[in-house]
Amino acid sequence: MGIFDAYHAPRTQPAGGPQQPQRPSRRRRRLRPLRFLGALVIYPVMAVALVLGAAFSYYTKTIPDPLALRQKDKAPVVRILARDGSVLAERGAAPYVPIDLLPRHLIDAVLAIEDRRFFSHWGIDVSGLSRAMVTNLRAGRVVQGGSTITQQLAKNIILNSERTLARKLEELILALWLETRLSKPDILELYLNRVYFGAGVYGVEAASRRFFEKSARELTLGEAAVLAGLLKAPSRYSPAWNPNLARERGQMVLAKMVEAGFVPADEGQPSVISEVHFADWQVMRGDTGVEYAVDAALDQLPLLVAGGGDIIVETTVDANLQRRAQQIVHNLIVTEGATVDASQAALVLLDMEGGIAVLVGGQSYAESQFNRALRAHRQPGSAFKPFIYLTALESGLTPDSIVKDAPIVHKGWSPRNFNGHYAGLVTLREALARSLNSVSVRLTLSVGVSRAADTAHRLGIASELRNDATLALGTSEVTLMELTGAYGALASGGRLIEPHIVRSIRSSPGNWPGRVLYQRPTPTTASVVAPQQVGALNDMLNAALVFGTGKNAAIPLHPACGKTGTAQDFRDAWFIGYTAHYVGGVWVGNDDRRAMKRVAGGTLPAKLWREVMLLAHEGLPPLPLPGTTPTVPLADLGP
Repeated sequence: MGIFDAYHAPRTQPAGGPQQPQRPSRRRRRLRPLRFLGALVIYPVMAVALVLGAAFSYYTKTIPDPLALRQKDKAPVVRILARDGSVLAERGAAPYVPIDLLPRHLIDAVLAIEDRRFFSHWGIDVSGLSRAMVTNLRAGRVVQGGSTITQQLAKNIILNSERTLARKLEELILALWLETRLSKPDILELYLNRVYFGAGVYGVEAASRRFFEKSARELTLGEAAVLAGLLKAPSRYSPAWNPNLARERGQMVLAKMVEAGFVPADEGQPSVISEVHFADWQVMRGDTGVEYAVDAALDQLPLLVAGGGDIIVETTVDANLQRRAQQIVHNLIVTEGATVDASQAALVLLDMEGGIAVLVGGQSYAESQFNRALRAHRQPGSAFKPFIYLTALESGLTPDSIVKDAPIVHKGWSPRNFNGHYAGLVTLREALARSLNSVSVRLTLSVGVSRAADTAHRLGIASELRNDATLALGTSEVTLMELTGAYGALASGGRLIEPHIVRSIRSSPGNWPGRVLYQRPTPTTASVVAPQQVGALNDMLNAALVFGTGKNAAIPLHPACGKTGTAQDFRDAWFIGYTAHYVGGVWVGNDDRRAMKRVAGGTLPAKLWREVMLLAHEGLPPLPLPGTTPTVPLADLGP
């Protein structure tokens, strides 16, 4: 009998009756938990090793030489042009500075405040990360970061700024890979030449020239401490708008340098910081009125441009109108906003092809570089109602259809009109012009919430929309840009409008051979709204400016349509409107979402919209909109 035969053969019972099954030995019972614990450790480690191996292989293939990011002569110049060919701005002209030419105290200042254990970790500082997590948990919010310089390099150069768990994990893996491919000095050198210092400048040389009007090679100890202090929050600590806070932050950096042993205590005195002198504030701020638009254009460029060389970006921005609109927004918020607790505003102006002629992201770029037109998601209130009414028109109603304005209760929710009164039977035109909430809710329940949401998405709303009846009153948060673009489909006669700011990107003629790097495709001619519905809705939105909530936005000669929007408790106020030449959108509110003093869409937003539209239409002939007629016959306007 072979060994396997013996193994499978039936066992014979010994004399004396059946034998009791043998229990595992005591030693084997003791080993079972150890084996289980070993499996818990080994298998995850093997999985992590496989993931890291695959990721490292991928990065090695896609980025074979990380040092190619280094350009010893100068960074590429990016020249941003307005639609008329004039220069809006130039970026990236500061030379790349090797780390051995930078003063030691600048490097020490950055290490002391950003990553003191930089030379001892492998791209991830476990102790620092753990400490940051504990601090944040105790505070109940993010008050301390745990990113190393290597992680920041990965995030700033190769990855996008998306804040997700997957992106954070990729950042950690990429940091480990960078540590295997580059030396510590190389990592630090790339970081210092690429990191953002605020006021629209990237890299230590550009920052030094902007804030101190000198090369980074010439920075004093105090200036180096101030510059390193900007890295945590470039906008908040920027000497361009708060030199005192910049000095306080610099003093903190200096104290960290003394604590780390980088600077003797007698050299880290407050006088070192008090002796720092900044450049003229206008030089530091670079506040010319076009910064929000320039930043938006730069955001469209690839995060990594291989091969170097200067490039030219042709935009859709109207330089003169952009500067004047920025000034109008700033002046109105400073003069009138303070009395009604409105501290911020944003404005967008699109041409009929979706080109961004004006982009104002806030009342002052020098005070805040956050672009509220592109990135702030807020409740549009009644400015969302045109999508509800368009769905009703597509269901068979007309502007003259009679609807009921009366109290309504739906699942315990009882929305009220803005003024608390009800008009009874009204036409659809009057209901939209007067922004009657009860009618909007009735229409939404009639056509279906999902169908109304689909209409908004079809016209260009990309944000997630609520799946309940409150959608009728604009409770779903959207950006000013997407809402303005969606109105553009009505201004264009039913064509989808895709907001954009870059028309083309090409290499500079001075770089041989010059070539087109990007050309915006021809806009689509596909219709997303039937002409008869466009005409009907334009008729109704024109009424909003003639006798409705948008009367303050009406402009002479040019037929216009528009809609006001006011969020609950006056936290957000909007006006979105258009003529045959431009589509414009305005938002007014506060970054912290606090309520304003009865600022509705028909007040400050309508006034802002009107002032900018008057400028934009200077010298332009009045053109009719589908469903509207000029207030003055075209033949009577003269030459």
